[in-house]
Order: sequence, then structure tokens, then C-alpha cells
Amino acid sequence: MNLAIIGAQWGDEGKGKIVDLLAPHFDIVTRYQGGHNAGHTVIIRRDGVDHKFVLHLIPSGITHPGKTCVIGNGVVVDPQALLREMEELHAQGIEVNHHNLLISNRAHLILPYHVALDRAIEASRGGNAVGTTMRGIGPAYEDKMARRGLRAGDLTDPATLAEKLATNVKQNNRLLAMLGGELIDDKKVIADGERWCEMLAPHICDTTYFLNQSARAGKALLLEGAQATMLDIDHGTYPFVTSSNSSIGGACTGAGIPPRLINATIGVIKAYTTRVGGGPFPAELNDSLGEHIRARGGEYGASTGRPRRTGWFDAVIARYAVMVNGLDALALTKLDVLDDLAEIKICVGYRINGKEVDQVPYDANQMNIAEPVYETMPGWQSKTEGISKFAELPVRAQTYIARLSELSGAPFAFISTGAERNETILAHDVLNACGLTLPV
Repeated sequence: MNLAIIGAQWGDEGKGKIVDLLAPHFDIVTRYQGGHNAGHTVIIRRDGVDHKFVLHLIPSGITHPGKTCVIGNGVVVDPQALLREMEELHAQGIEVNHHNLLISNRAHLILPYHVALDRAIEASRGGNAVGTTMRGIGPAYEDKMARRGLRAGDLTDPATLAEKLATNVKQNNRLLAMLGGELIDDKKVIADGERWCEMLAPHICDTTYFLNQSARAGKALLLEGAQATMLDIDHGTYPFVTSSNSSIGGACTGAGIPPRLINATIGVIKAYTTRVGGGPFPAELNDSLGEHIRARGGEYGASTGRPRRTGWFDAVIARYAVMVNGLDALALTKLDVLDDLAEIKICVGYRINGKEVDQVPYDANQMNIAEPVYETMPGWQSKTEGISKFAELPVRAQTYIARLSELSGAPFAFISTGAERNETILAHDVLNACGLTLPV
């Protein structure tokens, strides 16, 4: 059984918790795209104390002993950020070694000049900035597509790495000088490169062969996406998107496995909507209610700390995500954030230039002027936090969930009512239909 977990909004939906919940039932957990702009938060309770892990590059399965975690070829890897994350996990008692963490030799590297370019390019855009995390992700993907990037496999060949780094630093410093950016010291990068070779080379291998051979040997693969459908470079609100395919296609190309090996897909979606950075957001709440949801939901970026924009659940983008990814089921997160609201709205369509539409416009400008068409439901105004059985939810919460499922076009396999693993409702009939059998 091989399963892909995909974000069904604009990211930050809680994919880390769902992957962490599922990881014990799989042999290998693979991250297939994005960079360390992702922030997957996992909270584990040990000896009565909550331990928080924020993972940026390493798959969320790393907190489970005996699991193999893979950083696939579709990911862009900042070596320094990865080493820092490994050190942080070690400090929290999580072992990371070359047996439980493998890095694709085809994964492209984010290097210091990519970060400098990201900052310089965003600054040059002024008021039209895309809102990147300025961590070099976009420029690294640009180099990949322009066939001038360095890959993780280059860290296994220190004899030629220094020459490649020197050449790329020289070329990129010319561009940085034109943009008024900070120039890169090639000697420092080369010295850092030697250290990266020593520390990371034992983890680097051909994960494409590893994943395919493992799947054919009967090993179960869990595929973990970063960002989400509406940030997909092709299918999102372009140009306010990420630099990779964060929808289902990226799972195949970014892990190097054929589509027929993916048996089911589950999309993760919040009970409301959030977005970080620039770009259209029809159901956004720019008022005290939006701030209230942000505060209750702790809506601040796990990677950046940036406050997330908040709004009502958008059924238009939910339907789109179900369609584009062929989602078999959904995982609903942060239901408890809405517990105290007297009424709750759902965006069921858009009004653009006086015409009602129920599809996501391809043009970000059209989506930017879209007015939300709302349906209003009564809130339940009672506590759902920590509930683990659907029948114990308030009746109005059950009705809200049923309506979201109907509008989205997919059933809910999970309903999260809190940050911890056990604060989750499992729909076993839906999970069974996806090919998953979890303990009751």
C-alpha cells in the first residue's frame, strides 16, 4: 500500500500531523518536492510533556524508530539548513543516521548565491513582490531548469566540487552586482562545501532505485508533499505560487516512481482557510474575526513566523484540489479553532464582474477581484478539542463537516481536533476504502 499526502489549500494545513499519524503503518516516508520553506509541525507527548518538532526538509516519519526517511530528487536541499535540522533533532533525542535518512543524489542544492539572489530579486519587485520566504528555493529551481545546478550527488565527489562552486559563484556574483545584492565569498562556500561532503555524503544514494525496488519488494511507501495544490507552479494562483509541482504529479516526478505505484491520495485541508505571502484570497477576513481565528489557530508560519492570512473555508478551491489530485479522501484539521463562533460561513462560489462562477480562474487578477458567495451555517459553540469519536461531536459540528464533504466532493478520513496524535477522529470505512486498515 502506497499513499500520497497532499495539501489541498495554500499550505500549512497540518500535513505534518497526518504524516506522523500514518507513519507507523508504513516502511518508508518520502518527501518529494519543495525546500526548507516548508514547516511540518509534529507534537508528541512524552511523560506528560508535549514535545514539538518543526521539520523543514526531513520527512515527518523521522520521529518513529525503524522507519526510513527519504528526501527525494524533486526536493531542493540547502546543505547547511539540513545539517542544522539534523542537529536539532539529535538535541531532542531523535537519532538521524545514514540508515534512517537517505538523500537522492539527483536532488538539487540550494547554495548561498541562491539565497542572495532570492533576496535581491524580491527587493527589486517592490510592491509586486511574490512573498517568497527568501531562502533560495526559486533560484535553485531556476538553475535546475536551466541545467546549471549542482546536485546532492556532487557532494560525493569533493575533487570536482570546489571547481564547480567557484565557477557558479563567479557567474552569480555578476548577476548579484547588477541587482545590487550581497556578493558571495567563493572561498567560504568552497570551505563549507568540504564540510558538507564529509557530513552528508553517507546519506546520499540513488533513491529512485531504492524506492522502486522497495515498493516491488512489498514495502509500503508514504509520500509527503510540501506546500499545497493552490501553490503548485502549474495549477496554483500563478505567479503567487511555489517553484515546484506540489500537486499529485510532483509525487511521481519528485520521488521517481510511476503513477501506478500510488494506490491512494489523501488531501489535507483546514476547517477554514489560510494563506501566507501575496496573492489572491477571495474568502479572506481582513477584520477582527480574521485576527481571532489567527490567534486561536496559532496561525504563524512554522518556518518563518510570518502571520498567516485567514478566511472562511473555500469550497471552490477544495473541489479543485480534489479534481486535480484525484483525491480519494480528505483530512480535516483545526476544527476546534471554530468552537466559539456563533455562525460560520462557507465560500461556495465566486462573483466576478457580476457573474457567478464555481471554478478557480486561471488568471490571478480575475481571482483577485472575485467576490465570495457565502453560505452561512450555525456554529456549535461548544468544545470539540480532544474528541476522538465522531458521534461525540456537537450535532452542528457534524452537520458542518458533512456539508464540507458534500461541497468538496470527497469524504473525510481524518478529523483533527487538536495538535496531539490521539486528538483525531478516524473514519475507518473511508480509510478501508482507501486501502488503509488502522487500529480502532
